[in-house]
Amino acid sequence: MTYPTKDDEQFPETSEATDIPTSIDRRAFLMRNAAIGAAAVMTGTTWTPEARAQQAETEAAVQQAKRAAAGGDADLKMSSALSPDLDVVKSSKGSVMTVADEFYKVGPGPSSSHTIGPMRITYDFYQRCEKLPADQLAQATGLKVHLFGSLSATGKGHGTERASLAGLVGKEPATVDPRFLDEMIAKPEQTYPVKLGSKTFNLSLADIVYDAPKGDFPHPNTMTCQLLAGDKVLYEQEYYSVGGGFIEWKGYEPPKKGQPKYPYATMKELRQHAETNNLSVADVVMANEIAVSGKSEEQINAFLDKIANAMIATVKTGLSYKDDVLPGPIKLHSKAATVYERAQDDKYESDRAIGLVSAFALAASEENARGHLVITAPTGGSAGVMPAVVYALTQSPRAVPMDKIRKGLLAGLAVGYLCKHNATLSAAEGGCQAEIGVASAMAAALITEILNQPPQVIENAAESALEHHLGMTCDPVAGYVQVPCIERCAFGAVKAWVAAMIATNEIASRHRVDLDTTIKTLSDTAKDMNSKYKETSEAGLAQNLVLC
Repeated sequence: MTYPTKDDEQFPETSEATDIPTSIDRRAFLMRNAAIGAAAVMTGTTWTPEARAQQAETEAAVQQAKRAAAGGDADLKMSSALSPDLDVVKSSKGSVMTVADEFYKVGPGPSSSHTIGPMRITYDFYQRCEKLPADQLAQATGLKVHLFGSLSATGKGHGTERASLAGLVGKEPATVDPRFLDEMIAKPEQTYPVKLGSKTFNLSLADIVYDAPKGDFPHPNTMTCQLLAGDKVLYEQEYYSVGGGFIEWKGYEPPKKGQPKYPYATMKELRQHAETNNLSVADVVMANEIAVSGKSEEQINAFLDKIANAMIATVKTGLSYKDDVLPGPIKLHSKAATVYERAQDDKYESDRAIGLVSAFALAASEENARGHLVITAPTGGSAGVMPAVVYALTQSPRAVPMDKIRKGLLAGLAVGYLCKHNATLSAAEGGCQAEIGVASAMAAALITEILNQPPQVIENAAESALEHHLGMTCDPVAGYVQVPCIERCAFGAVKAWVAAMIATNEIASRHRVDLDTTIKTLSDTAKDMNSKYKETSEAGLAQNLVLC
């Protein structure tokens, strides 16, 4: 599959003195320049800058002629539409079938859709290649990944190329050592051996291609993986990173699952099950987890303990850094530790509660920005919200016992599942409202479940938190999940507490907006939102903030 290429104009100036010919796509020239240089090293042939420019101009003319013959790409736009063939679209009909270990994932930041998803995708492709016939593998000379849509537009700032390469060399998100990914930043020319059958060949970041950001793709986060024999494609698979670390591929068939004990597709239906059977929201979710996944309650609780402990560890690690500079061109200094110190100062005692929750959210979100391991709840970009709340509830003199945290995580899942089912978790599809907004709603549900509130109050808290994120755009400066993303996690965590406080202090039946209505509004707003505000870095702060 091929898509038209487009210049992203975000590469640094070439170190060569030769000007880039005006007729040449800047991205293509720089990539070609690097490839020719590598070839020169391998063959011993030296290409002068002038010769490289001339060859690039010749090739560019051929590509331009092809595009012109195909009608050109001037009218192409960033796509946020979804193909009806995607399971994420099909599964929005019927009952919620997602389970906990699909939703809460451990993996490297800074983005579940741009980091964890692509790493899962390329690892899947690597495993598929291992199963190919020996005679086919004997022809192989390399692997190549092409990134499209939002993955191409902001993948640089998200570390998508590092995550994609890591998957190709056999790394999985939950177990990859972040230092391995850090090494790719420090040594971008490093090569990594990959063995397939009897063949071993080296891969580098040059094998991850930032292809067309604009075009008509099945999903805004589309990518293709190829096994090559020279220029010939031996095997190819098209994939989609559909948000929250969930992945699909062309022809995807979801795994077989059991049927839920209490089927629901809306919060209204979930509440009816809970109230009719005298159950909490967490009880309904647990019963369905057992029925759908086939696992025991003990196994599910063990997984929830693992997730809670991972959230706590992420915050602790984030608090251990003091005023370091986060990766990337923004040169943003971390602030979690200093906010935490101030929150403990008696001079600011009246600010302590908000200060601590904010510090915990900043800590986990800054870990995400460093590319370290975080938990999708529901995404990497929003990975500071739920951990902040869990940390605040467990690491204090009034520590909440783990059995209550489990119930809170289950209630949070109910809200996350419904948002995934009836709207989206992907910023490339729905803007930041789909990430921070959903995370805040999940955290509000967690708090109210832990407070033993009835289903109506849990719904009201989640609704308030989500409602007050509606319309929030995704405009990451320079494509990095730092500005405004890190501070948004702090605001999302604080809004969750405010939503829980209001919901537990009002007459529940007087709450005028139900969660289902707000989730539908999230979905409608996502569809109406200009594509420039959906994780493309084409508008908002990303356009107006000048980095010096």
